[in-house]
Amino acid sequence: MSPPADAVARAERLVSLFSRPEAFGVIRERAVDAVPQPHRGLLDHPSHMTVAMERFHGGTVSLQVLATHPGSAPDAAYAREILLLDQHGSRIQYGIVRIDLGMVPPVVADRIRAADTPLGRVLIDAGCLCDVQHVKLLDIRIGPYLAPLIGPGRTFGRVATIAVGGRPAVELLEVVVGRHLPLDQPA
Repeated sequence: MSPPADAVARAERLVSLFSRPEAFGVIRERAVDAVPQPHRGLLDHPSHMTVAMERFHGGTVSLQVLATHPGSAPDAAYAREILLLDQHGSRIQYGIVRIDLGMVPPVVADRIRAADTPLGRVLIDAGCLCDVQHVKLLDIRIGPYLAPLIGPGRTFGRVATIAVGGRPAVELLEVVVGRHLPLDQPA
């Protein structure tokens, strides 16, 4: 599971698991300094978004799974489309993850499939040695597929890979729900 060099292609590959990329929106890679705060601080780090969102929103976050692809041989990758909710039930993050469940212990794979806890929390609680890498920031003009989930307009996100035990195991697209955050710079 090695990510292609192009961040937009990485994002569109994940989006295509659940939507047509053109319906999802227009995705552009952005340099770190071109992403306004607080989006930059939420996205530009080598940590789990679960932790960043809990810190920013001041409490635990919960998971709402929108759709899954269970994965089957020969491709054992499990994929899911999710929303993270803050402690008040507000949508704060949209995401797509593709996970090679063969890279985690069976008990962790079962907990991931249970789909009741954010992935970052599952991996942290299990003590899996994880390294978030290949982080690239994105500017997203929200399309008709994504708008009902997080609202219309523009927001920011990231693509990244999570290595478990030193080997790539997770590809992810994480999008901040922008209506809760100010945009302090024009596009």
